[in-house]
Amino acid sequence: MTVHAPVELTTEIVPFTAADGMPLNLHHVTGPRPPDRGPVLLVHGAGVRADVFRAPEAVNIVDALVAEGWDVWLENWRASIDLPPNSWDLDQAAVYDHPCAVRKVREETGADSIKAIVHCQGSSSFALSAVSGLIDGVDTIISNAMSLHPVIPKFARFKIGYVVPLLADAIPFVDPHWGQQLPTDRLRRLMVDTVDLTHRECANRVCKMVSFTYGSGRPALWSHDNLSAQTHDWLRTEFGPVPMTFFKQMARSVSRGRIVPLNVVRGLPADPLAQPPQTDARFVLLAGLDNLCFLPESQRRTFAYLDGHRPGFHALHLLPGYGHLDVFMGRYAARDTIPRILSELAA
Repeated sequence: MTVHAPVELTTEIVPFTAADGMPLNLHHVTGPRPPDRGPVLLVHGAGVRADVFRAPEAVNIVDALVAEGWDVWLENWRASIDLPPNSWDLDQAAVYDHPCAVRKVREETGADSIKAIVHCQGSSSFALSAVSGLIDGVDTIISNAMSLHPVIPKFARFKIGYVVPLLADAIPFVDPHWGQQLPTDRLRRLMVDTVDLTHRECANRVCKMVSFTYGSGRPALWSHDNLSAQTHDWLRTEFGPVPMTFFKQMARSVSRGRIVPLNVVRGLPADPLAQPPQTDARFVLLAGLDNLCFLPESQRRTFAYLDGHRPGFHALHLLPGYGHLDVFMGRYAARDTIPRILSELAA
């Protein structure tokens, strides 16, 4: 499949309210002609924002979707750096945010069903919502990196198991943007300086702080060979604070080998994966084989769970040469990964 060159795009900000009253928003992206295909909702990961899907490459995933006639919506859920920092967790997103976002898109478009492209913690919380029966009207979910079974590298397990508990009381948020805007207090500055000394892979402090925050690698979320110089520089503004509440939940989930609800927010089963998925949506799972944030085994295990309940219905794509976010923002993504996503949406 050929990915078309981008067209001039227009973005409309559409506010909506989460079920607990938090104000959120959607970015509705359109081209010069009305879409002739249905709505697609894109859901970002932790500590980034909706525009993470709009890397400054010749063709990004949003460009390609609009050019193919899809009606494109980007969700800013409570983990977005465009919103005030808050101590969010996956349960809140699954119960409060994503069902309301889907409902809003369906109301705005009149569509009976939509499709979703979800990434990382946007993926895990969206999948948690879907398999718990909280989302209506989504027929296809394309999930990148991790869905329901977090498997991480050994050093990342050490950090999340031992470093997070040590820092949680002193530092409620970890912020890769400290690499760009250096903190003034001693502890945070010491963290940045330590990362700067131990990560010599590039001169971009935000890139290095991202690797320290989210994975185990140099770098952890992408290959430098996959990023253009323009996108690598653009990353300086695209990462922000992530709360320790999330890392604590992820630590519990990693130790259990599956996403574990905190059982504080009403609406989720105590163990959502102890039952068949409470959704008819088809899952398409993407896993970069070089991912050093969540290992490809994460998606393999989720596929085994889904396929065990509905054999032959879902799909798993392993992507050689790709990691975590370069699946979307890589300079060769328009050649290597985006066509696969477009093909699955049209299936």
